Amino acid sequence: MDDILWAPWRLAYIAENERERQERSARDEQNRVEVRPDGDPGCFLCQAVADPERKRRLVIGRSENTIALLNKFPYNNGHLLLAPLRHVGRLDRLSETEQAELTRELNRLVIRLEEKMRPHGFNIGLNLGHAAGAGLPGHLHWHIVPRWNGDTNFMTSIASTKVIPQALEALWEILAEPS
Repeated sequence: MDDILWAPWRLAYIAENERERQERSARDEQNRVEVRPDGDPGCFLCQAVADPERKRRLVIGRSENTIALLNKFPYNNGHLLLAPLRHVGRLDRLSETEQAELTRELNRLVIRLEEKMRPHGFNIGLNLGHAAGAGLPGHLHWHIVPRWNGDTNFMTSIASTKVIPQALEALWEILAEPS
């Protein structure tokens, strides 16, 4: 079973109650910025694309057509998201330029993580559609999850707790590219 990536600590995020959802929504509303004409104001990726405060949105880099950011609810240390700048939820709606750039950026981010964090491998994937697990089905995004030999431990088994050895802010400092 070593090839299964378990994340029981995410249950609190998935099962948040109505009061917690409203509080998060109020915080999100306070930090909301005006998105691009092709964006969705309620989409956290569109908000990250439009917000000049890269650190607040955990944006580590962007290219002409893509954005890369840390996952706020990581499966493992260094968990990144890569998305097109444009709010698009289907692969067949990406332009050839976007497709090529996403592939180049995926490769570049893997190399960057290898250089900065020295993982032994990666889980890389895209959840296409809500039924496939996409928490944000309207905006495509790839998950890049660094993995290390022995990166699982007893904490997840007995305490439903995941040990992420680094704060997101510290990781942002390591991976963020100069603006």
